[in-house]
Amino acid sequence: MTKIVIVGAGGRMGQTLVRCLEHQAVPGLQLVGAVDLWDSPGLGQPLGRTGISLTSDLAAVAPACDVIVDFSGHQGTSGNAARIAEWGKGWVIGTTGIGAEGKAAIEAAAKRAPIVWAPNMSLGVNLLFALLEEAGRALKDRGYDVEIIERHHRRKKDSPSGTALGLGQAVARGLGVNLDEVAVHGRHGVVKEERSASEIGFHAVRGGDIVGDHTVMFATDGEIVEFSHRATSRDTFAVGALRAAAWLAGRAPGLYTMRDVLGV
Repeated sequence: MTKIVIVGAGGRMGQTLVRCLEHQAVPGLQLVGAVDLWDSPGLGQPLGRTGISLTSDLAAVAPACDVIVDFSGHQGTSGNAARIAEWGKGWVIGTTGIGAEGKAAIEAAAKRAPIVWAPNMSLGVNLLFALLEEAGRALKDRGYDVEIIERHHRRKKDSPSGTALGLGQAVARGLGVNLDEVAVHGRHGVVKEERSASEIGFHAVRGGDIVGDHTVMFATDGEIVEFSHRATSRDTFAVGALRAAAWLAGRAPGLYTMRDVLGV
């Protein structure tokens, strides 16, 4: 039995993870700890039917676990990197919006702990990453403009989404370019020059309770090729994260992706 601690357990994804564990969506996993911020409204209260109470003290529950599943905020995730590395625990990271300093902390932690870090945990999206890399390779230098449109619920704080950036990185790998050098985020006003052939455009929509909707468009004169993924439930991300936790238990230190977990 692989023992799991959830960080960010009081949030939307955390609650979904707890529910999926209760229903044994991925067999062989046991919840042994649930962590959130000190001011979380559910602090000290049991989660669902698990009998596990929400705490703000990760150090108190981490010794009992094999894998920490983290859907907290970007500051909490990067701030925990050093001590998770010290503990040598498996770490599944689904947090998005992590900056350069946080990425460096996670990469350093991966030298001492096994880590799965992915912008999206669903099988469908990770298959899409592979398809987009191949599409970028096939359409390179053939006159196709790339635009990425992502839609999420009104409460999402980071934009573009981690998934949208992952899609852009997949296309960029296929095209053989550095995404940071060609990304353009939104457009406004009148520009002197037309759209450049090299750029990859990102557009973020926020509204309602949209779980996650992503479209990558390759447009040229006379045709448009689109790749889309629409999540209708957070369960798909939670189940993916739990599959990653089951896969990660007992692995050697290193930085892994969902493509390693899923074999995509």
